[in-house]
Amino acid sequence: MTAPVLYLIATAAGPTQYIDTGVRAAQADGWDTCLILTPTAATWWRDRLSMLEELTGHPVRHRYTLPGESGGLPKADAMLIAPLTTTSACRWAAGITDTVALGIPPEAVHLGVPVAAMPFWSTALGAQPAVPQAVDTLSRQGVRVVFGPDEPHGPKQGDSENFPWEQGLAAVRAAMARR
Repeated sequence: MTAPVLYLIATAAGPTQYIDTGVRAAQADGWDTCLILTPTAATWWRDRLSMLEELTGHPVRHRYTLPGESGGLPKADAMLIAPLTTTSACRWAAGITDTVALGIPPEAVHLGVPVAAMPFWSTALGAQPAVPQAVDTLSRQGVRVVFGPDEPHGPKQGDSENFPWEQGLAAVRAAMARR
């Protein structure tokens, strides 16, 4: 029996510095984990992308493929977008899919793929009225949005290193059970 495929999609929030921890947590939870990064998040790992590819056993995607070019990833059984920034949440909810990280989840959720998202943002950024509207829009589309125990966090007080990856993975499992 092969492991189910999880697309772990990370935006440019502090915990993405520790995305290898998220990948390992997903693998320990039984997932064949494919990693997709926003372009900015990919620059944080620029010199270590090959390490992430070795860890996952798949190419790390951070741009759309060219016509005729393969993305090299197996079909996803589920997706976890974590960490999710306010910018990415608002862009996703508005239908702006100009990056592969924000183009794959909206299509997947409307094709019946279980999708969970785990925000990581400050109370100051989350106070922008578009942010709760985006969370509501994503939830109404079927995205399971879960906030960690200390989220949103105070400005400059987020605990990037101890992001609760397991909570996001539990949300994905719960989304799969709803199917």
